Amino acid sequence: MPQITMRQMLEAGVHFGHQTRYWNPKMSPYIFGARGKIHIINLEKTVPLFNDAMNFISGIAQKRGIILFVGTKRSARDAIREEAERCGMPYMTQRWLGGTLTNFATVKKSVSRLKELEAAETDGTFDKLVKHEVLGLRREREKLLASLGGIKDMARLPDALFVVDIGHEDIAIKEAKKLGIPVIAVVDTNYNPELVDYAIPGNDDAIRAVQLYASAAADAVLEGKAAAPSAASVREEEFAEGGEGRGRKPAARKGKKADEAEEAAAPAPAAE
Repeated sequence: MPQITMRQMLEAGVHFGHQTRYWNPKMSPYIFGARGKIHIINLEKTVPLFNDAMNFISGIAQKRGIILFVGTKRSARDAIREEAERCGMPYMTQRWLGGTLTNFATVKKSVSRLKELEAAETDGTFDKLVKHEVLGLRREREKLLASLGGIKDMARLPDALFVVDIGHEDIAIKEAKKLGIPVIAVVDTNYNPELVDYAIPGNDDAIRAVQLYASAAADAVLEGKAAAPSAASVREEEFAEGGEGRGRKPAARKGKKADEAEEAAAPAPAAE
């Protein structure tokens, strides 16, 4: 599991919350105090919760699960995209499309359309069309790529969401909650940590802090994948479990008549 120290969190500004007038009382257990009308997050509380969240992510990856990285606000986009790509997980960095999870079947149709357009551009189909048709199809492709490019290889619903800023991504969290998909999220002092399954109390605005979270989540995914059993070893294990006694036919179950015949043939006990 990636080890992030309290010093690294301090250097990234993880401890800086929002202005005190915007605070959410549910965050009070994680607030150390205030400095200049800014709440200071207690990193002694953040570190163990952060470690729990990273362990959870690693566990999902070890089971070959899917973690959808979500960060659509400007300060989170680059880090979320780069780290999700580094660990081979899907991501959403543009505006969250309502129904991305709850109406996934329709989203998959749009993804299929995107793949069709990408294939058409590379296989020479566009060369057979007139200029204005090509321009229209390219605009359609660019629009779909911007909104769905990060999830075009996500063949099914994710097993968990990793989110930066639960206020900005409230629709995504509501959809995940409706479907029973667990959410790991960075929660600043102005939001309710009870809205997610694994809350990481921390600054959700500072670019360095967001980079720290996203990088650690990607490292957790990579460690989980590295610890996952290979397909070959899984097959061998299944063979070993199911192969015990192979090569021998099980004894045939005797019928009632056979039992009665054996009893009749057995010698009677000697008389005393």
